[in-house]
Amino acid sequence: QVQLVESGGGLVQTGGSLRLSCAASRWPYAMGWFRQAPGKEREFVGRIAWSGGVATYADSVKGRFTISRDNAKNTVYLQMNSLKPEDTAIYYCAATNTGMVVTTASQYDYWGQGTQVTVSS
Repeated sequence: QVQLVESGGGLVQTGGSLRLSCAASRWPYAMGWFRQAPGKEREFVGRIAWSGGVATYADSVKGRFTISRDNAKNTVYLQMNSLKPEDTAIYYCAATNTGMVVTTASQYDYWGQGTQVTVSS
């Protein structure tokens, strides 16, 4: 079992920044970030492995969002810059023990509670 606790959501204006945090009870193989807007399916945002390597991002956030990790704190971060109204969603962190780069929600085994991000125009 992996428990995930998220924090850092909120309300921000267009062009602003937010940083989300996700603390894990233990290391999985990799951590992902997803988001879900009202009436839409859960969408992959990005993913990073605990052991190293570059992060993988969805095209919609590439160049604006950055995923990083602090192995000593078992914590993963999602830095979101240049936010747009279409980034408004509930953001979830998720953990997987799959060794491949996976981008679909069904391939993640553990989920955080979600945190609301609202970008006003």
